[in-house]
Amino acid sequence: MLEELSTTAQEVAKRTEGAVVRVGGGRRGGSAIVVSDRRVLTNAHNIDDDVVSVRTVDGRVLEATVGGVDVDGDLAVLEVETGGPALSFSDAEVSIGRPVFAIGVAHRGARVTFGLVSGVGAAFRGPGGRRINGSIEHTAPMAPGSSGSALVDAGGQLVGLNTSRRGGGFYLALPTDAAFRARVDRLAAGERIERPRIGISIVPSWVAQRMRGAVGLDRRDGLLVREVDPDGPASRAGLAVGDLLVAVDDHAVDDPDELADAIEAATTGLDVKIVRGDREMTLTVQFDEG
Repeated sequence: MLEELSTTAQEVAKRTEGAVVRVGGGRRGGSAIVVSDRRVLTNAHNIDDDVVSVRTVDGRVLEATVGGVDVDGDLAVLEVETGGPALSFSDAEVSIGRPVFAIGVAHRGARVTFGLVSGVGAAFRGPGGRRINGSIEHTAPMAPGSSGSALVDAGGQLVGLNTSRRGGGFYLALPTDAAFRARVDRLAAGERIERPRIGISIVPSWVAQRMRGAVGLDRRDGLLVREVDPDGPASRAGLAVGDLLVAVDDHAVDDPDELADAIEAATTGLDVKIVRGDREMTLTVQFDEG
């Protein structure tokens, strides 16, 4: 078994050699994946300028331009001619227990580590603070600076874009499925990835209960509206600072992520039930068009 695994790892290393590069430098440095002649993918949190330095495994330093960034999705598309190999995408479904290899960059060449898919549908916080759902959790060890590196299957095909450590020996990767690839194409074409927002900032339920109790109101579960964008959908719907948001589309909410998920799942808008003082009311929030 160990001999077979060693042989597979060596074959994966040969097939993927040179297809993962370093991006940036210093504390902000990370990794990136070459997926075509001029297209390189990395995490948005590795990018802090319109031009990014790229260092190949053979030591060349190139300048890449940023083709598009999706901060909420922690994805960035770079344009640069690396002159090296590119990874192809796998169309197979990623399931728990599947063997995977993390492909990174060491000081003197590539780094390949083995692991198993330990979970699917995992979530983490993107650089903009928004929760990103649907990630692959795996056990292939990654060194610091490996965010943006490749997660591949036993055939050397790309199944994930490594993103972060989860702790306890677990790591997270964005699945490079059809939806991911469509997002890459949109970013490369200069499109912005817009996600619906209603234009409020909120206070968590436990803080809201304490604040309402301090002014003699009942300690209900819900999210207290702290700020309202005067030009946003929530303001147009009539939400105001101090409102307690208790339900969205008839589903109770007392966690910020529940609200974010409801907004993400909605299409044109949603109904929000609020408590203003001690009076309940339902308001309809319509998203901005485009």
